[in-house]
Amino acid sequence: MGSKSRYFIGRLIFILLLSLTPIFAQSDLTAEEIVRKADEKVRGKTNQSEMKMEIIRPTWQRDLSFKGWGRGLDYSMTYITSPARDKGQVFMKRETEMWNWMPTIGRMIKIPASMMSQGWMGSDYTNDDILKESSMVVDYVHTLITEEVIEGYDCYKIQMIPKEEAAVIWGKVHKWITKDEYIQLRSEYFDEDGELVKSDFAYDIKIMDGRLIPTRIEIVPADEEGKKTVLFITDIKFDIDLPESFFSQQNMKRIR
Repeated sequence: MGSKSRYFIGRLIFILLLSLTPIFAQSDLTAEEIVRKADEKVRGKTNQSEMKMEIIRPTWQRDLSFKGWGRGLDYSMTYITSPARDKGQVFMKRETEMWNWMPTIGRMIKIPASMMSQGWMGSDYTNDDILKESSMVVDYVHTLITEEVIEGYDCYKIQMIPKEEAAVIWGKVHKWITKDEYIQLRSEYFDEDGELVKSDFAYDIKIMDGRLIPTRIEIVPADEEGKKTVLFITDIKFDIDLPESFFSQQNMKRIR
């Protein structure tokens, strides 16, 4: 083989390796970094959203609409806009404290940590899901256990086990996160005995405020046929001006 042939082959191998570098770099992400990217994508530094929820049961259905605001991991607020009987209720997390303002009775109620596993407004979402007391990034040890194709998407399957000191409600969580856009496509939540409690599934992936995110999420309880909760994201803005002072008891009473 001549020197020119060896040169061109060497250049070709170099170019091929260079083209594969992003793939190798992506696969070098740790499980925690993958979960962090997925979490930050739907959270942003701050966010403001409008959502609708359908609570579906075998013999009835209930609909809710609400607005939400969030700042990092420590601040969130949710204001119910309908139905009329619940309109004006506000839920807030500020660092380690969680509150519920009920305008119909003029009471501000502190929500204890023991209520985090209870269903929010009768749905399959827990208070913890809405108020974000626990963090999927901070409170768990993450392990990449396999890679699978879900709904045509190449996904990482990550197992999450709570840290000993973490105040979480799940004994184990499995998440499927897409490789290309870090979309949380599916999750499974287990109790302390390893029994599946519920699963959630992401659909209708669209660009909203410049981010590709799921706009419909279905939560399905295990072994409870005919029951589910469907969440629709109708509008969301990321990285808006939202100071810590926004999340106050005074603002809970006047926000609209």
